[in-house]
Amino acid sequence: MEVLMEFDGLDNVITVKSANVDLGQALPQHVRESVLRITEKYFGELVAAPVYFSREGPLFRCAVNLQIGSFKMISAGGLGTDCYQAFNVAIEKAAKQLRRKKRAVRDNRARRPSRTTIPFADARP
Repeated sequence: MEVLMEFDGLDNVITVKSANVDLGQALPQHVRESVLRITEKYFGELVAAPVYFSREGPLFRCAVNLQIGSFKMISAGGLGTDCYQAFNVAIEKAAKQLRRKKRAVRDNRARRPSRTTIPFADARP
């Protein structure tokens, strides 16, 4: 019961939709838990996360779009024999993009010189 109460305010942020696919009740909850876990791990500023399921012949396709803070939207897709497998492939691709983006932001901050440092050439003896 507690888990469902956590997601009451997130229905507008993490939307789970489908075209001609019955999602049931457990899949949207699994999607919300996974998206929250991934976004909190790397940035934690989730603005919007639409997740969309559809059929492609005998397979299922999942498209995950994550809008985090002021970054460009991260998009990932996955195919699988069932919805869970397709979602897991897509969320792993999105997580990889988030890891790379966090590493790039962290490395960029480390390269910026501090305002209090004096360049070696201008240092006085």
